[in-house]
Amino acid sequence: MKKRVLALAALVVLPLLTAAGPASAGEPACAPAGSASSSAAAVKVWLAGDSTMADPRTSCPVGWGSRFDPLFTGDVTVVNSAVAGRSIQTWLYESNVQSTKDAAGECVVSPRTFHQRWLTMLDPAAGMKAGDYLMIQFGINDGSRDCPRHVGSARYKELLALMAKAAKDRGVTPIFLTPVSAIRCSGSTAVGTRGFLTETADAGRAAGATVIDLHKLSYTLYNALKLCPNDGDYTKGPVGAFFCNDHTHFEAAGAEQIARVVAKALRDQRIPLSGYLK
Repeated sequence: MKKRVLALAALVVLPLLTAAGPASAGEPACAPAGSASSSAAAVKVWLAGDSTMADPRTSCPVGWGSRFDPLFTGDVTVVNSAVAGRSIQTWLYESNVQSTKDAAGECVVSPRTFHQRWLTMLDPAAGMKAGDYLMIQFGINDGSRDCPRHVGSARYKELLALMAKAAKDRGVTPIFLTPVSAIRCSGSTAVGTRGFLTETADAGRAAGATVIDLHKLSYTLYNALKLCPNDGDYTKGPVGAFFCNDHTHFEAAGAEQIARVVAKALRDQRIPLSGYLK
């Protein structure tokens, strides 16, 4: 009797196995829905900065952030939230930064509520998630003496720390960048033009954030391209192809080269994001 029951069980199981069929050689079995192998979450790179990073509204200027996404594989999406004319404080607190200064010489912020662009990044559903990156580049407009753009050294470092902490609390990697240099020649040599370099480095060390010295990397690029000397005419020649009709903003070709400089820095500094570069 026992043998007969076992035989009947085998007859039932065998057709089921045959119908399902084993995975063929070289063909992996299907992974469970939602597993890492079947649907890996895309990495997002969130950008916060000024016009030298921002998406273009006209043919010039073109921020390098608008040329960053194509340098990565399809596993990465770049979300460019850089806005022209902003200091780190006006980017964070737009419309709430007053035209007056307090006793410490900082622009009054009232109320201290964040602009929607930062709230969007902080949103639990649609914003930054573990495994993402936040790249922050300010320091050009922050040097203004007048409010609302003015930001002092201590306040600048405080706001970088605030953004880095918010990122790290979400499992996001913050990366600080020193401000990209304008083109200024000392004879045949391009030299640096920006401030907030020490502040950015100090804030990076304090926050445990990687710092890319884009300021130095950018004027080093200008020297490699022999953009100096020039007669100050930004409408012609190599300098005209790189910059708009000023000494600061980029044509599309210049923006692309700065984006590639940033990508190379990711590799050179062995930042894990570099593993997604093409």
